[in-house]
Amino acid sequence: MASSHSPRIVPSPHGRILVFDSATYVEGHVAHAPATAGDLVVNASYSGVLCARMVMAARPRAVIGLDCAIGKDGAGIAGLWYYEALGIPAAAADVMTAEMGNGSDLYDNGVVSRVNDAAQALGIEPGMRVRDAAQYLLSGEKKPAVFEPTRRRVVHTAASGRSIVCTDSIAYALPEDRNRNVLCTAGHTGRSVVGYFRDYRPWAFICSDGGGGKNGSGLSALEAVEPDGIAGAAVSALTARMGDGQSTYFDGVISACNQPARAKGVQVGQSAREAALRLLE
Repeated sequence: MASSHSPRIVPSPHGRILVFDSATYVEGHVAHAPATAGDLVVNASYSGVLCARMVMAARPRAVIGLDCAIGKDGAGIAGLWYYEALGIPAAAADVMTAEMGNGSDLYDNGVVSRVNDAAQALGIEPGMRVRDAAQYLLSGEKKPAVFEPTRRRVVHTAASGRSIVCTDSIAYALPEDRNRNVLCTAGHTGRSVVGYFRDYRPWAFICSDGGGGKNGSGLSALEAVEPDGIAGAAVSALTARMGDGQSTYFDGVISACNQPARAKGVQVGQSAREAALRLLE
């Protein structure tokens, strides 16, 4: 199919979908047809920061691009968080499901592989077809672009009443977590968080190892809270996103744990989900 600088326009009862072969075409189109604010932009470029800057010329309501196999340092999808900082839902499609430079193929055949938090809040999930995701992004209720640092999700509750709770930082633990809940958080496990563990005293916790760090500083809190009897573990920062407690739980792989956690059956190499269940017991 020959590339076209003009977008394919897909009408919808809730707004327009502008389908471009490239993010580079968006700025040129806006220069000649500036009334694009509030449209959803689908573009068959990688979902990086450079492309996000180009697409933002259209002041889109939401955006879908390609993941280009994620790439070094996550560059193929880094634009998802650029959009998120601006309160814009965005998703990237698996590059093996749609042709690069072919916006229509992306819209018709692409399958979502990654989403930002703003898109997730509207029900967009990996595995969803791009054309369905686009329609849902337009018809779903647009949430206000407000950063909620205490974002919290209960992912499992046992018969005992104890729960596994995801929150993005141990600093956002609540009094109800004391001696009750397993917290899956997403900061490092260094000395600066020891006070939080002792003050909030969760039933147990899983954090990030922060990449280990000089002198193992990203893990020093594990041993520090052993005398307090607090079971704790950390996931590899290479397996779960720091700053995202849900990623700790759903994606993380245990890289270290303290003695109280080992006594509960937690082991290096376990998924965080399995470790959290063992810590809950």
